[in-house]
Amino acid sequence: EKGVRKIFYPCEPYNIKDTAHDTDNNYNCPVVASYAENIRGNMDILRQENVTFLQPFLPINDEKRLIERLGEELAGEDLTLAEIAAAVKAGYAELDRYRRDVEQYGEKILKYIEETGKQAIMLVGRPYHIDPEINHGIPQMIEAYDLPILSEDAVFHLPVDDKSLRVVNQWTYHGRLYHAAKFAATRENLTLIQLSSFGCGLDALTTGEVKDITESAGRIYTMIKLDEVSNLGAARIRLRSLMAALKRKNRAAAVMPRSTERAHFTSECKAKHTILVPQMAPIHFELIAHAVAKHGYTMVIPPMPDKNAVDLGLRYVNNDMCYPAIVVIGQLIAALKSGKFDADATSIMLFQTCGACRATNYLSVLRTAVRAAGFPQVPIFACYGLKDETDSFDLNKTMLVDVVKAAVYADTLMKVKNRTEPYELVGGTAKRLFDKWMQTAKEEIDGGGIFAFRRNIKAIVKEFDNLPIAEDVAKPKVGIVGEILVKYHPVANNHIEKVNAKEGGEVVMPDFVDFFLYTAYDAVAAHRLLAGTKRDKYFSQMFIAFLELMRRPMKQAMKKSRRFTPPQSIYETAKLAEKYVSLGNLAGEGWFLTGEMVKLLHENVKNVVCLQPFGCLPNHITGKGLMHALRSSDPEANLVAIDCDAGSSEVNQLNRLKLMMAVAKENNAANAAENDERAVAAR
Repeated sequence: EKGVRKIFYPCEPYNIKDTAHDTDNNYNCPVVASYAENIRGNMDILRQENVTFLQPFLPINDEKRLIERLGEELAGEDLTLAEIAAAVKAGYAELDRYRRDVEQYGEKILKYIEETGKQAIMLVGRPYHIDPEINHGIPQMIEAYDLPILSEDAVFHLPVDDKSLRVVNQWTYHGRLYHAAKFAATRENLTLIQLSSFGCGLDALTTGEVKDITESAGRIYTMIKLDEVSNLGAARIRLRSLMAALKRKNRAAAVMPRSTERAHFTSECKAKHTILVPQMAPIHFELIAHAVAKHGYTMVIPPMPDKNAVDLGLRYVNNDMCYPAIVVIGQLIAALKSGKFDADATSIMLFQTCGACRATNYLSVLRTAVRAAGFPQVPIFACYGLKDETDSFDLNKTMLVDVVKAAVYADTLMKVKNRTEPYELVGGTAKRLFDKWMQTAKEEIDGGGIFAFRRNIKAIVKEFDNLPIAEDVAKPKVGIVGEILVKYHPVANNHIEKVNAKEGGEVVMPDFVDFFLYTAYDAVAAHRLLAGTKRDKYFSQMFIAFLELMRRPMKQAMKKSRRFTPPQSIYETAKLAEKYVSLGNLAGEGWFLTGEMVKLLHENVKNVVCLQPFGCLPNHITGKGLMHALRSSDPEANLVAIDCDAGSSEVNQLNRLKLMMAVAKENNAANAAENDERAVAAR
């Protein structure tokens, strides 16, 4: 509005890595890192006023690479690389000076309270909490009690004795929070207050860990949750209570000593333990469990969770965690409580994403929940994940091939069944054919080989291609995209596939294998846009080539078929997505969520349901946040976003789906009429 016609708003998925502290990674908040994506996708004024909006994804954690990337992004801005390099170096130097200023002032306050015996407050939170529009004057309120304030940055350079954590320490600001909590816990004249923002899902992890650190040392933990409401009555009451407790030198209630020890899955467990695995995708996990069992592991997928299991998840998990965590953990605790499994001979296995998503910490959240539920002896480990989390589980090359075969079988069967079942002439024929090939796939996984696998895939496509169906009926095709669990999990998405079929639609589900292709491609994008290494890029490309080789029979068979659309490569999906969103969006489903929607629209599937947990904040940016741009690009796009959460109204979800289907049917009828007119004209 002030006439500015060029805006620079970079995105930084990674922060500067602090080498002096032992952290698992150095991610930035995945939402803050991508604010600019929402601005570009939804503020039409940028296009209307011809504003140049520069929002590159940049590697601030690598000075040399940052200079190179800025040189690429600002090539048309009349700047030399030498000028850019000088500016970057000056920026890092100023950041160092700022940090030293904060640290020196922190030392000054610490010296003051030691000499005077006064109390001080360690006020911790996120960088944006310094904004008075966000903190609503809480620092001034604390100062009114004549209490000095320290931030976590003021003590981050000072050592602490205990560095152990129960969570994966993967976000830079979290590392500072945990360090500050440990520092304050050892000093009688320091009391910690944590600021958290409503809807900050990452703080579902930090608040629990900081509370545990603080209270295990017998100290008082105070957390103030902030939102847009500026009425500080509740905050004042909490602060006054804290001040009164400090004045009387009260301590927190005694707690058990803090321990980060856990039960481990050992080589002896392989022969003796039942391994529980949460349900995520019924077709796929049935075959994958069968493949793993071939290698000597007893894997059991508990029954599909019901409302009681979800309630158990809510009981044992911070309600700010995302819905998939609540569903998964509720299901597993329900299985342990059922009495069907001997807790002394049972382990739990998850897949660890190792990215900026909270899913990386599902293992630590589950361990806390299982311990609280009374089963501390149950080992919880990752089949794939961080080195310290996989224990003695051996995902070797032979097992990997079998698991990938199972996933490709499942993708193939899912696609052919969804395409034919809505149109079958004799009810149940598609299901019977599906059951036949599920059994054949299991038999081949047990004792077949790669050639039998290829023959089976081609035969599946051929038989479903020849299944008698109503060829002259065209139902609206409805694509289902979103977060990986709620997309495939019938309970988590309130049986959206069945509801869609009942409403007269044909479900189009993306391939399960595509998600793992996306996670592999992240290293390719990180090398191109951020500070990813050539080595990681090379190995990722090798893994992508392996997955594509395994599903080549399916792609070839579907390409020759009359009815089925073959999957496209992840490189093609990335190319389509890049028109709307940066491939630097690596948190959650990231750019892949946009890519799935664009791919469906490209394949003439104009009706798309985007499912996501309410608390999955990165996906709000690359899912809901991109719908305006997609509709602007494709006027026929009939898109609807549906939140899946424990508190979501099923009626509301159903109404949104029905409204979308009404539009889909209307468009489908209009297209059919238009095609009839063209046919008449052609004759």
